[in-house]
Amino acid sequence: MKPNHGRDWMVHSKGSDNIEAIEAYFAGHAYDLHRHDTYAIGQTFAGVQSFRYRGARRDNLPGSVMVLHPDELHDGHAGSEQGFLYRMVYIEPALIQQVLPGQSLPFIPGGISQDSRLINATHALLGTFDSPLESLEKADALYDLALALNAVSGAATPCGALDYAAAERAREFIHHNLDRAVTVEQLSAHANRDRWGLSRDFRQVFGTSPHRYLIMRRLDRVKQALIGGQTLVEASLTAGFYDQSHMSRHFIQAFGLSANRWKKMISQTI
Repeated sequence: MKPNHGRDWMVHSKGSDNIEAIEAYFAGHAYDLHRHDTYAIGQTFAGVQSFRYRGARRDNLPGSVMVLHPDELHDGHAGSEQGFLYRMVYIEPALIQQVLPGQSLPFIPGGISQDSRLINATHALLGTFDSPLESLEKADALYDLALALNAVSGAATPCGALDYAAAERAREFIHHNLDRAVTVEQLSAHANRDRWGLSRDFRQVFGTSPHRYLIMRRLDRVKQALIGGQTLVEASLTAGFYDQSHMSRHFIQAFGLSANRWKKMISQTI
């Protein structure tokens, strides 16, 4: 995050799927009353973010998540002399509806939640502001966020007919394309299934998301390459990662230790 010196600033990002995101710091007053036709979902990383919402003042602190419902009036200002630093993502309700077809849009009373499911799902979208998510990774994040919103709002988990054949076609496509970027459009087209239906199918059949499955198969390749004597850079590229740092981030998340440490430990037993 950018440092602050008592001056307001904002960084704006708009990627695919018409998902807009901002990172900003405000020392005092931030916004007059206004409203969006999107969900506004975010986290405060420093200070206190205060706002009026549905007739009451709300104070969002680090560790919570804000979920402002579409078309609800709200404003914004610093709730302490420190100012506040935050990130926010704006998501069209239509994207949520694609995951929760035909259900009422999830509503979070009070506009603030400390539910870990929602915090984790939000962080997946906001935590990598400086490095755009891969296509499948973003689809995972949106899917998880929609389900978290639905669960925290108290609604029933959506369900539908399971298409095992589509999930298996997607799995085979992943195995044949480990060394290249796989987009959600390519995967759903090959599986002949809409992307959200495919995401549900894949998780039910194989116990994890398409993106997670892809990453783990690439990490399998990394391990074999390291055992075969390749360097971390060589193993990363061989396995289909963008670079070593991309691979290292996922390796630690998957196994709890760095690839370099794993290689050193394995080399002592070979």
